[in-house]
Amino acid sequence: MPETEIGKVSDFFARPVVAAIEITGSLKVGDRIHIKGHTTDVEMTVASMQIDNKDVTEAKEGQSVGIKVPDRVRGGDTVYKIT
Repeated sequence: MPETEIGKVSDFFARPVVAAIEITGSLKVGDRIHIKGHTTDVEMTVASMQIDNKDVTEAKEGQSVGIKVPDRVRGGDTVYKIT
């Protein structure tokens, strides 16, 4: 399936398992994403996301969001939206 780059992982938190992502495109709850890096390869559906500890349903370019992820990701990993 085609993928479009929409951001980069800027940080990872082990508890809870959350990735901070700097958005360069647009992302909505329900979108399928693929996080890919040197040792990372995670595909998932965005169930929820937060900006400044507040639930949001959409993020636009320039925003930083927190997303729960099923596995460890690393700073610098690229985030793609699966279309």
